[in-house]
Amino acid sequence: MSNFLSIEHSGITDVGIKRPHNQDSFLIQPAVDEKQWRLVGHIFIVSDGMGGHAVGEKASAKAAQDIPLIYTKHVQDGPVQALRRAFQETNASIYAIGQKNPEFRGMGTTSTILTIREDGAWIGHVGDSRVYRFRNQVMEQLSFDHSYVWEMARRLKVPPEELEDVRKNVIIRSLGPEPLVQVDVEGPHPTQENDIFLLCSDGLSNLVKPEEMGAIIYAFPVQESAKILVNLANVRGGTDNITVLVVKILPSQSSALRSKFSDSPMFQKALRLWDKWNNLLNWSMFLLGMGIFFAILFVLSNINEWSNGVTWLIFTVLSVVLGLGGLVWSLREGNKNSSETSVSDLSVTNIYREYDCPIDQDLIHQFRDETIQLAKQVESSGLAYDKQQFNSFMEKSQNAEKDSDLLFAFREQLKAFDLLATVSNQVHYKEKGFQPKWQPPRNY
Repeated sequence: MSNFLSIEHSGITDVGIKRPHNQDSFLIQPAVDEKQWRLVGHIFIVSDGMGGHAVGEKASAKAAQDIPLIYTKHVQDGPVQALRRAFQETNASIYAIGQKNPEFRGMGTTSTILTIREDGAWIGHVGDSRVYRFRNQVMEQLSFDHSYVWEMARRLKVPPEELEDVRKNVIIRSLGPEPLVQVDVEGPHPTQENDIFLLCSDGLSNLVKPEEMGAIIYAFPVQESAKILVNLANVRGGTDNITVLVVKILPSQSSALRSKFSDSPMFQKALRLWDKWNNLLNWSMFLLGMGIFFAILFVLSNINEWSNGVTWLIFTVLSVVLGLGGLVWSLREGNKNSSETSVSDLSVTNIYREYDCPIDQDLIHQFRDETIQLAKQVESSGLAYDKQQFNSFMEKSQNAEKDSDLLFAFREQLKAFDLLATVSNQVHYKEKGFQPKWQPPRNY
């Protein structure tokens, strides 16, 4: 990524259906200029508080505010040290509050930060909130859940889903309960144009599969996808607070211009010739060669008393100066890259889980069934919605599926679902005997 402005992002936090208070917090802090982007990066952080209403809210809000501040303050020491220090100092601060105030004792929070810099994406992580990267139809989980079930799965070398008898909501690492904390710092994960990052609390990941997340963030703009994901989790029960941050790396202006003319046969031919030429000769060596050529012409012009000798001299000087300058620049960049590589060797870039995210008929039919059941729920509750618009979405989805345009069919089906979900989720049921509006498919 070469342009610090080339991202698009959206963030939503929602109380959910069952909880009376929202203990989640998030912060989005884009770089204000290119210098800040190169050093600090765009910052995105999600925190999920624990320990009761006021206690959890206070812990998560403090983590979401303090970690970016401390990281930015110490970023000159390098991203690894800055992120680790930010988490450790924040942990000590939250722990101190809990020790001084009996009503806050045991307060804690998960926290997951993503910073996208010139050298790639860096992650700092404690708890079970998650960071995903969507690339080439694959959803990659870049953070390790600090939960009992994930730790047992790691030790037994089996997928977490196979441990059915293990409690899945037990967190073994968080900020605040203990005076010291172990922090995962990983990066730099390479970034590419059209990469989509998703940060979320477990209010989303407990109810929505990664394959579904990937399909939705691929099919919709970031603002729409974040809203749809929150509505989906709420319709499936909304058993916890839900926070979703979606970040997309947009093509740079040069890439957009290249894409605009990429179908032109003349452009493709010129591009192939340039690539072939560039592979044969380094441009700085080419300029030095031209300098020698112009020097020969200058000598010949003096011997033969040609009138354009001064012109050849000027061309000679320009070619030699530019060629030498290019060589010096190449050497400096080479040393810089070697230095950065040695630093990166000290960091980690794990991809803990990978999920293929095909948009196929099975996925469309799954959401169509959910939409039909939700429509029955909305009708029986007497809630008003735009039936004409809803029927239009459903009809377009079915017609597109018949025409094998599965992406469009999926989009229209999700639009129909989201229309109902938006209406349904305006009525939050918080009775003691709450039942989910929709029983999600198995294997969650």
